[in-house]
Amino acid sequence: MTRVLILGANGQLARNTIPFLLAAPSVELTLYLRRAIRIANPDPSRVDIVEGDVLDRETLCGAMQGPDAVYANLAGSEMAQQARAIVDVMQTVGVRRLIFISSMGIYGEVPGERYRSILDPYRDAAAVIEESDLDYTILRPGWFTRDSQISYQLTQKGQPFVGHDVSLNSLSDLIVRLATTKELHVRCSVGVSKA
Repeated sequence: MTRVLILGANGQLARNTIPFLLAAPSVELTLYLRRAIRIANPDPSRVDIVEGDVLDRETLCGAMQGPDAVYANLAGSEMAQQARAIVDVMQTVGVRRLIFISSMGIYGEVPGERYRSILDPYRDAAAVIEESDLDYTILRPGWFTRDSQISYQLTQKGQPFVGHDVSLNSLSDLIVRLATTKELHVRCSVGVSKA
């Protein structure tokens, strides 16, 4: 059994990914979000829902008891502070595997585009995670599309980003692979775009 904690479970990508994770019969989920009323429990026998803020250490510690992987799907100006809280609690409770959603462009790796300050929270959060000793994978997706096709390519940190779009289904497929395969892309920051 693989237990996955989803932080920011009401986000667009997280909501798309939940059915993909539940399609694997050996996965159990904890959905963590600020307002639990916003999400219906898709399978009470395999899913727990926790209401809480990532910056609430006590609630986050409670939710981190037992997961094999943490998938963080966060946004906003407090991302670096949230990343520090996640790293701190994971190190305290002994959870190692973190999948963290960031954005393309945080390293100035998109050809023809200039770095913009709107990416600062994503870049700063990635820096916090990269300085940790966790088994992290940072995903830097392109713009989300609703294509049903699963087709994506990966670029590593330091390589130019290829393309601009990627389907939610492609990202969800990759997140499931990362959550259920401990060694896959560990300590990597991976750009994800349509193949």
